[in-house]
Parts: sequence; structure tokens; C-alpha cells
Amino acid sequence: MLSNRELNKKIINLTIPNIITNITVPLLGMVDTAIVGHISNGGMQADYIGAIAIGSMIFNFIYWNFGFLRMGTSGFTAQAYGAKDKNEQIDILIRSVFIAISAAFILLCLQYPIAQLCSLVIEDRNNVMSFALQYFYIRIWAAPATLGMYALKGWFIGMQDSKTPMWISIMINVVNIVFDIFFVMHLGMKIDGVAYATVIAQYSGLLTTLFIFFRKYKKTFAPSLSRAISMSKMKVFFKVNGDIFLRTVCIIAVTTYFTIASSKMEYPLLAVNTLIMQLFSLFSYFMDGFAYASESLCGRFSGAGDKQSLKRTVNLVILWGVVLAGLCMIVYGFFSQDILSLLTNQQDVIQTSRKYLLWTILIPLAGFLAFLFDGILIGMIKSVIMRNAMFVATASFFLIFFLGGQTNNALWLGFISYLFFRSVLMFSMSYKFIYSKY
Repeated sequence: MLSNRELNKKIINLTIPNIITNITVPLLGMVDTAIVGHISNGGMQADYIGAIAIGSMIFNFIYWNFGFLRMGTSGFTAQAYGAKDKNEQIDILIRSVFIAISAAFILLCLQYPIAQLCSLVIEDRNNVMSFALQYFYIRIWAAPATLGMYALKGWFIGMQDSKTPMWISIMINVVNIVFDIFFVMHLGMKIDGVAYATVIAQYSGLLTTLFIFFRKYKKTFAPSLSRAISMSKMKVFFKVNGDIFLRTVCIIAVTTYFTIASSKMEYPLLAVNTLIMQLFSLFSYFMDGFAYASESLCGRFSGAGDKQSLKRTVNLVILWGVVLAGLCMIVYGFFSQDILSLLTNQQDVIQTSRKYLLWTILIPLAGFLAFLFDGILIGMIKSVIMRNAMFVATASFFLIFFLGGQTNNALWLGFISYLFFRSVLMFSMSYKFIYSKY
């Protein structure tokens, strides 16, 4: 059994690469937003910011439905790693990649109906939706690479390897940023340049990940497609991931409706909320670094039947979460305005955002346990708890928004309540599984 010092060292060794991996995602979003925020469009840069928000929302809606390819793969792989079952370890990867490629093919075939449905649901103000669809029709061709990397990233995390996803993520985002600048700043392209940069970066990442996998693991495993996608194995995989899917649908419902509600408010609240959400994304990807470490270690100890190490891992992860949430609250309390000013030079957007910066301070306090217990429960394969907590949290978001008069403050209050209920319910419902003696 590992000492607390050794266990804490493992948590940090897994967390730091995960944080570096995750932090590149919101930073890339900020770069995209900053680049389009400075594009000249008759003085209406907020149109491009809004288009990026809507385009990203569409892909969040699509890809988050397949979040189980990352989360479920990580949890199952960590359990197999703890049980030292090499056949199951490689079977999980094959199973996940098979599902990822199949799903991507379906998405490519359905891209036009998806775009038309989005046009019916989202209000087109100042031609924002037209820009967003231009972005969509280009970026959708990255679907095979994106979903394939979901599966591969989850597998590496489950195998206690957080450094490989880190280097791949850094490479993807550097490529993306370089092509963003090249296409938009040098070639004069607009939102289409941002989309092409994403496609190039995603396929670069997939090819590099596959190269690393084959170089590192090709002699370790004896893969079998028939064994990996057998009916009994697929049934177990989808049973657990069905709960993760429903949980993800709720996340999509909240985040998607948040953008839709923002788009129906007066100018420039869509741009304001988009920029403030970048701060939420920044916090969430920091916290997910610890959540991914929790997936690896909680899955490993659960698979090995080491309940004492599981409990101590949870305690240490929560302690780190408290520290990080406190630091984020301090940073957001003093520097939110400065961060937002880096993302756009539009004074009307910056001025309006000052009315809503209080919510940025509450985000870490309300949400840190939600992120941590996502990781803990994924590792333990307790997906039912995640699903049930999310049902209640989602209901609270919509109730508070509509009962609060559908104002922007009501929208943010609903979102904070949604994070709070996720945190409290997952902690309380999982307590007996983690801390009971039997």
C-alpha cells in the first residue's frame, strides 16, 4: 500500500500533465475569440465572436454526446490496469476506436440535416448564424480525428499515462494557433480560416497519437477485433456508458440553452456571456486535471480492490480542489476585467461585462466538487450517481432561469445553482461507496 506521501506524489504527477493538456483547450478558444474579435466587419466584431460561440456550441452539442468515448474508456481501462488484465486493456481501446469511427461516419453523412436543424433553433441576428454555419461545414470534416482522439486520450489516461495526451494536446494547439494566425492574419481569411486551422490540427494530432501508440505498445498486446467487439463486451460497455451519455445530454442541454438564451437577449449580451464563459472554461480545465488523475487512480485502486487507497486518494484530491478553487476565486475577483480586455477591444462589450463579473467569483466555489467527483465516479464506474445528480442539477437550472424572469442575472444564477447541485449530490450519494468499512 502506498503511503500518503507517495500517493500524493502520484496524484500530482498525473495531474500536472492533465492540467497542461486541458489548459490548452480554453487557451485555444481564447485565441480563436481574440483573433475573430479583431477582424474588421463594419465595426461589428461581436458578430464574429457570436458566430464562434454558436459554432462551438453546435460542436459541443455533437461531440459531448460522445463524451463516453473518453470518460468510459478511461474508467474501464483504469479498472483493467488495476486488475492487470492486458487482454481487456487492448480490447477496450479497439472497442472505443471502432465506435468512434462509426459515429464519425454517421455525422459526416448527416451534416446537412444537422446544420438545418440548428438554423431552425438558433435565431440569426446580424448574420451571425450564417457565419456559424460557414464554420460548421468546414470543421465537421475533422469528426473522425476528433472522436478517434477521444478514445485514445481516455485509454492513455486509464493506463496511468497522462504525459502522452499532454504532448499531443500541446502539439495540436500549437498547430491550430499557427494556422489561425496564418489563415486569418496573413491570408486575409475570416471565420473559414479558423475552421480550416482546426481541421488541420485535429488530423495532425490523430496521426501523431497513432504513431506514438504503435511505437510504445505494439509489442505489449495481442489485439483481437472479434474479442473486442463481441456482443457481451459491447453490452457491458454501452450499459455503463448509457448513464454517461444521459449525463452528458444534460450538460449539453444546459450549455446549449445558455448560448441560445444569450443570443435572444439584447446586444451585446451574447458576446459578453461568451467571454465570461471563457473564464468558466479556464477553471473547469484546471479542475479537470485533478479529475482525470482521479479517474486513473480511483479506477486502478477500485479494479485492484484496494479500498483504503481509494479513500485516501479521494481525500487528497478534494483537498487539492479546495486549494485550487480558492486561488481561482482570488484571481477572478481581482483580474477578471483585465482578462476579458485581452479577448476583445470592443468597449461596449467590456463595459457591459462589468455588471456580471460577480458570477465569475462564484463559479469555483459552486463547481469544484462537481468536476472532482466526475473523475472519482468514472474511475469507480458509478455512472448511475453521476446521471441522477445531473438530472436534478439540470432541472434547477431551467427552473431558476424561467422563474427568475429570464434575465441575464437569472441565467447566471441558474448556472451557478446547476454547478452547486451537481457538487452536493454527487458527494452525498457516493459517500457510502467511498467511506463505508464494508
